Amino acid sequence: MQHKSINAQVYFINNAQIAPMNNLRNTDQLIKFGNHLRALRTSKKMTLERVAFGADVEISQIYRIEKGKINPTLTTLIAISKALEMNIGEVVNADFSTP
Repeated sequence: MQHKSINAQVYFINNAQIAPMNNLRNTDQLIKFGNHLRALRTSKKMTLERVAFGADVEISQIYRIEKGKINPTLTTLIAISKALEMNIGEVVNADFSTP
């Protein structure tokens, strides 16, 4: 079986082609969401530490989400929502439209 790749690495798991993770995520959207999350947290006058403790995650994880460095899982978003005392719909209700 021959595989072609154009300017990108291609990975295969059980003969299924998988694109590298950095090509799948949209960095601009992660940054917009992080800014939205930070605005929610600061509007509630909550520290990174308080949200992390309430969500049972590392402080650095909240920081990296707010900076758009990582793509949080659904379970992490649910935990953060509970820590913020908000429902998940309110937390993920960010404007992702492009300028």
